Amino acid sequence: MSPVYFDHNATTPLDESVLQAMLPFFREHYGNASSRHEFGRAARQAVDDAREQVADAVGAHPSQVYFVSGGTEANNLLIKGVAARLKPSQVAVSAVEHPSVTVPVQELREHGWKVRRLAVDHAGRIDMDEAKSALREPTGLMSVMLANNETGVIQDVASLAELARSAGALVHTDAVQALGKMPVNFATLNVHAMTLSAHKIYGPKGMGALILDKRLDIKPQITGGGHEKGLRAGTENVPAIVGFGAACMLASDRLAQSSFNLEQMRGRMNQGLRTMGAILFGDGAERLPNTSYFALPGIEGETLVMALDRAGYAVASGSACSSGGADPSPVLLSMGVERELARCAVRVSLGRGNEMSQIERFLQALQDEIFRLKKLAAIAV
Repeated sequence: MSPVYFDHNATTPLDESVLQAMLPFFREHYGNASSRHEFGRAARQAVDDAREQVADAVGAHPSQVYFVSGGTEANNLLIKGVAARLKPSQVAVSAVEHPSVTVPVQELREHGWKVRRLAVDHAGRIDMDEAKSALREPTGLMSVMLANNETGVIQDVASLAELARSAGALVHTDAVQALGKMPVNFATLNVHAMTLSAHKIYGPKGMGALILDKRLDIKPQITGGGHEKGLRAGTENVPAIVGFGAACMLASDRLAQSSFNLEQMRGRMNQGLRTMGAILFGDGAERLPNTSYFALPGIEGETLVMALDRAGYAVASGSACSSGGADPSPVLLSMGVERELARCAVRVSLGRGNEMSQIERFLQALQDEIFRLKKLAAIAV
C-alpha cells in the first residue's frame, strides 16, 4: 500500500492542472516580465492575469495584490514595513501566531515598540475583552491569523478588526491556512493587509502574496528595482506566479465540495479518536474542516508520528516550521494545555486526495500502534 499523506497544513501536492499552466513559462514563454519586447510582454500579461485570479479568490482588486516569495516574506514585509512608517507604539498579536509573525514582532522591541500578546481561551480563541483592554493603549498594528495552522481554530478577525480600527490601529491577518478551506474575503474581514501562500492550496512553493489596502503605505524591505510597484524588488518568478493564479482559481471552484468532503472525513476521524481516549484540541471552537489536533495521554507525539510513518501515514506533531524542537507547542501552552500533555500532540490535516477508506485504515493503524507502544512501555517497566 502506498504511503498516505495526512499533512496538508504543512504543504500540499502540486495540482496537475497547475503544473500544466506553469510549464509553458519554463519553456516557451520564458521572457522577463520587465522586458519591453514580445517575450517580456507575454510574461507581463501572464503576471497580470494571475494577479487578477489571486484578487478574485479573496474579493480584492488586482492593484492590491503584491507577489512575494511566500507567507513568511509577506508577514515580514508587512510588519517591518508598517513599523518603519509609524511612530513606535504598541503592536498587538495573538498568542497563537505563526513564528513568521511572532519573530519579526519581537524584533520591533529593538526599535522602541511594545509587544502585547492577546490571550486565548482553552479552545484557542482570542478573548475579546483582552483585545479591548489592549487597544486602550495606543496601538499601531494588530496582527491576528485567520485560521491556526496547528489547531485549525478560526478567529473572528472581522470583529477584532472593527475594534482595532475604532482605536486607530492597522490590522493584518495571516490567511495562509484559511485560503482554500473556508471563504476568505478581504473586504468583509475589514483588514488593512492579508497574507497568502500558494503551496497551501496545491500551488508551487516559494510563492505568496501580500494583499494591501490601497491607502496603506509600507516601507519596502527588498530594494533595488521597481518590481511590484516598487514594494518588492526582484525579477518576477513568472511560472510560480502563474501557478499561484491557477491554484487560486481551483481553490475557489472547488471550495464548497472540498470543504464538505473534508468535514465528513474529519468527523469520522474525530469520532474514532474519541473512542481511543484522545483529547481533541480546539474542540468546540469553529475550525477548518480538515484539521484534527489531538493527544493520547502518555504517548509522546514525536514517538507516535514516527510509528505512524513506519505504518505508512504521514502526520505531524505540530507546525512544520517548528518541528524538530524538544519544546511542546507554544500554541497549546497558550491555550492552557499542560506541558506533558502538549508533548503528546499529533496533527492530522486532510486534503483533496484523501478518502474515507484511508481514514478507516488510519484509525485501525493508530489503534495497533497505541497497543504496541503501551506494550513496549509495560515491558520497559
